Amino acid sequence: MTRRERLERWVQLLETDPRRRLYSLGDIEFQPRDTRHLMRADDSPLTIAYNDPVLREQGLESDRLGDGVAFFGLSDGDAHRILCSCLNGRTMEAATAARRVRAAINQRGQKMLAIGITTGLVFAVPAMAMLMG
Repeated sequence: MTRRERLERWVQLLETDPRRRLYSLGDIEFQPRDTRHLMRADDSPLTIAYNDPVLREQGLESDRLGDGVAFFGLSDGDAHRILCSCLNGRTMEAATAARRVRAAINQRGQKMLAIGITTGLVFAVPAMAMLMG
């Protein structure tokens, strides 16, 4: 599965029971960087992903933060927005987590489009100047 397909699968799993209360991870940004990857909570959005045999077969190793970040290709900011208690409270509805995962999918697509346009301009402008000039 591609990164996008893994994230979309996670969204589908979360949306299966949108009102389900899930636990966030406590203050991710205040945890020591060298142990942050070990963070987990019972019944977190990552637990929902890890309980799925398809995602486990694809390589999701646990419901710990580090494994989720690596498997889903999340940035620190994405992980913080989706999972941290400072933005979500101690618990959140599965639908809220799904919306935040979906935003991470869309945000990455927008960044890639911007990079593509910028790269194209970097090469196109000098080429046009040479042709015109």
